[in-house]
Amino acid sequence: MRFKSFAGISVVALALAGCAVNTPLPGTGPTAPTTAPAAPTTLDAASRQVARNVINSEMEKRLPGANVAPYTDCVVNNATTAELIDIAQAARSGVSGTADSVASIVSRPATTQCISAAANTTA
Repeated sequence: MRFKSFAGISVVALALAGCAVNTPLPGTGPTAPTTAPAAPTTLDAASRQVARNVINSEMEKRLPGANVAPYTDCVVNNATTAELIDIAQAARSGVSGTADSVASIVSRPATTQCISAAANTTA
């Protein structure tokens, strides 16, 4: 009987040990929390316009002579805020790779459906 009680208490103790939190002793941890600068999470009007211009330019490279404004709208509407911020920041800093970002957005089913619908209405 003692063995069963001891075994039961051991199991409970092991289970609770997994819940224990290691609390550093005073003076052993970092003195001030280190944080990275926050990445922008909102898209201002200027950045949105820069991203739109970059996307429009990429679309014009693929479809020369066509009115790409409706296609650009499809890409902008199906991009996340983070993607638009990245495109705008890359364009401002002169980093290449915006074509890959635009291509990634264009390859999404919702974007291709939007572009297809826009192509049918302009044709």
